[in-house]
Amino acid sequence: MPAKKDAAGATTTAKKDAAGATTTAKKDAAGATTTTPPAGEAPPRLGVRKTYKLFIGGAFPRSESGRSYVVTSPGGGFLANAALASRKDVRDAVVAARAAVGTWSSATPYNRGQILYRIAEMLDGRRTQFVELGVAADEVDEAIDRWVWYAGWADKIAQVYGNANPVAGPYFNLSVPEPTGVVGVVAPPDSPLLGLVSVVAPAIVSGNTVVVLASEERPLPAVTLAEVLATSDLPGGVVNILTGRPAELAPWLASHMDVNALDLSGVSDPALATSLEADAAENLKRVRRPGPVDWRADPGLGPLTAFLETKTVWHPKGT
Repeated sequence: MPAKKDAAGATTTAKKDAAGATTTAKKDAAGATTTTPPAGEAPPRLGVRKTYKLFIGGAFPRSESGRSYVVTSPGGGFLANAALASRKDVRDAVVAARAAVGTWSSATPYNRGQILYRIAEMLDGRRTQFVELGVAADEVDEAIDRWVWYAGWADKIAQVYGNANPVAGPYFNLSVPEPTGVVGVVAPPDSPLLGLVSVVAPAIVSGNTVVVLASEERPLPAVTLAEVLATSDLPGGVVNILTGRPAELAPWLASHMDVNALDLSGVSDPALATSLEADAAENLKRVRRPGPVDWRADPGLGPLTAFLETKTVWHPKGT
């Protein structure tokens, strides 16, 4: 049927199918299309557009600033709006991470391993969702396997890195690895899922808690991973994920006096990395600044031991 244009510039087109039912489509002057179904049929269901928020203390708040930014596909198409975190959001995330340190670090290594394995189970159940977000299927599989790998290390860290030291005297001398505390992490921008898992899992398996600055260009896998964490028995505050601009947020994280360590895996700008190291020196944070990393390669034990402290205890024999 021919299209008709009204005085407001809207164009109405009627289409009749083989059964004789007529569907009417109306496009206004701005280009928006409204479809009217045939008589007797229900109107089409409106889709539920997802809102991507922050992940702080086990909850999903919006940024306190109310800001957001547009996330686009590699081809420049619109994907979603993501929360644009602020300095206040960084502070809130650090508070949540600090509050979780006691509970998480005092959990048994076996229990922490069980929870990391549960994360792998939940991630495996949502594998298709990550593929739909543009993450390669084999990268999702490797991310799942990496959670399992670190889960297996949970109750072996003390055995491998702890020691009974020989001493000259009637004493036991024991060295025991302990978590550093709150770790600030700048996630790798080139690997928004596998790279993210590869820096978060080794930090938390030993009892640390983390505040993560997700990839600015590809934050959706990180926020979706937060949804996996929220349903995986992980206590609130152990992992906190902020989306936005790492160059804006990282200095506040590096200079925060209640952050104990910093992982700069996602910082490619040498000047920014040097500045963050200088800020971190104010309270003697441990800083990990690796070079280019192949996230698909065997991670080794370096990321696992980077944020461990060693406590040495002397105890007299015979008492």
